[in-house]
Amino acid sequence: MLRILNATDSRARALVDRRAMRDPGLVRQVTAIVRAVERDRDRALLRYARRLDGLDGPLEISRDQMEQAAGTVPQDVRRAMATCARHIRRVARAQRPRSSIVRVAPGVTVEQRVVPLGRVGCYVPGGRYPLPSTLLMTAIPARMAGVGEVIAVCPRPDAVIMAAAIEAGVTRLFQAGGAHAIAAMAYGTETVPPVDKIVGPGNRYVTAAKALVAADCPIDFEAGPTELVWISDHARPDWIALDLIAQAEHDPDARAFFVTTSRPLAQAVARAIASLAPATGPAAAALARNGAAIVVSTLDQAIDLVNRIAPEHLATDDDTIVQRMPAAGTVFVGRFAAPAAVDYVTGSNHVLPTAGAARVRGGLSVADFVRTVSVQRLSRAGIREVGPAAMAMARVEGLAGHAASIAARLT
Repeated sequence: MLRILNATDSRARALVDRRAMRDPGLVRQVTAIVRAVERDRDRALLRYARRLDGLDGPLEISRDQMEQAAGTVPQDVRRAMATCARHIRRVARAQRPRSSIVRVAPGVTVEQRVVPLGRVGCYVPGGRYPLPSTLLMTAIPARMAGVGEVIAVCPRPDAVIMAAAIEAGVTRLFQAGGAHAIAAMAYGTETVPPVDKIVGPGNRYVTAAKALVAADCPIDFEAGPTELVWISDHARPDWIALDLIAQAEHDPDARAFFVTTSRPLAQAVARAIASLAPATGPAAAALARNGAAIVVSTLDQAIDLVNRIAPEHLATDDDTIVQRMPAAGTVFVGRFAAPAAVDYVTGSNHVLPTAGAARVRGGLSVADFVRTVSVQRLSRAGIREVGPAAMAMARVEGLAGHAASIAARLT
């Protein structure tokens, strides 16, 4: 049964403000694995892959193997992946930062060049079921950014993952997961090349490993348990219930909240979940532990609550909420915008910030796979135009050498 809490209830505050806690024991385990792979390379990677992933065979899956396996995937699944991929490319194309040249003053130009990363690594979880959508969401934006080499790792890549790898333009696919796969991509081994950036969600071990290697190899962000907040005063309770259940089935630690000013609607959603939950397995336990219907007094209070949570997903049928743009990784608007559908097929990326990170960034995009370089040009006339101002700034900061280097060019 979904709890119904007032926004002022201490239990609601505890749920809303809860953050993922570091497990020192897990961090020690992950550190040992990462350092072993960094030091011993393939020898350590193979040892962990065989012990933890059940690897029986080579680390790398050949292109021929991928194509053979992809051929066994049912046509309707391959068509669905092609549709998702087409939409992801369409959105990604519009996201790419543009190169530009600005004439700042006579004889002074600043050019922004957008340069793709050379090689990126995509992590694909290998849980109870394959997650081809994650591979599409990570590899396709990289390709659309112009990244030359996209490698993917997955602890147990089945035929659907291999079909997705081909659809997404993955260059190389490796059978490894967990902290050892993250370490291999960060530092390189004899088989796995080092990458310029690691992206993609994973379990607690993967998240801890990404945090550990981030000083040496950039990552997208640390991913915590998945989150959904639904806000409405009048939507269909059975649809809201189904969306909360769908979110909760991702992960035992998934968080799903319904926020409303209507207690009767909150009660109706709770009743709908109670009637549906027996057929949903682990989702019911996740909702009981990490979910709630939270009753607020006003829309302002609802917005404040969302900003405190900064959820990965926000769903609403009230467009006035969108106009105020609360902190969220992505927003689903309208009663037909089922999160379970639009998270796959609209082309918007579903690799999104969690655990409050949506306060400062959005989801994965093409911009994550490029670097911008400024190229600055000054002519003789240009240095004469801006040099005196630069010298004045240098002197006030006590940097006489700076001022002298500019003055030499003004004579």
